[in-house]
Amino acid sequence: MRTAQIITAVVPALVFLPLGMAKIAAVPVMRQAAAHLGRSPGLYRVVGALEVAGAAGLLAGLAWVPLGAAAATGLALLMAAAAVVHLRHGDPPARALPAAVLALAAVAYAGLSVAA
Repeated sequence: MRTAQIITAVVPALVFLPLGMAKIAAVPVMRQAAAHLGRSPGLYRVVGALEVAGAAGLLAGLAWVPLGAAAATGLALLMAAAAVVHLRHGDPPARALPAAVLALAAVAYAGLSVAA
């Protein structure tokens, strides 16, 4: 079970860290994504900060399980909201799929953490 916990913490963290940092830095592609969804760059920076904090929480959760479970729950909710925003904006379901997959990965980590 420990190997599965490590994988489900590290892989999403490796996705969330650079994406969150790009949102915080407001790189052009993230500013375009925010504009596409009708969101302000400031809100996207907040989302980026939440992603970075969640990724750090996932990794810290390998040492302290309650923190990892809380971070995973927060990331799952954040990504579920992202998927809903894409769909409500009229994006095709394929545009919401990455957020949905990341939400499921976070749920898997939380489930493994609670079961351990």
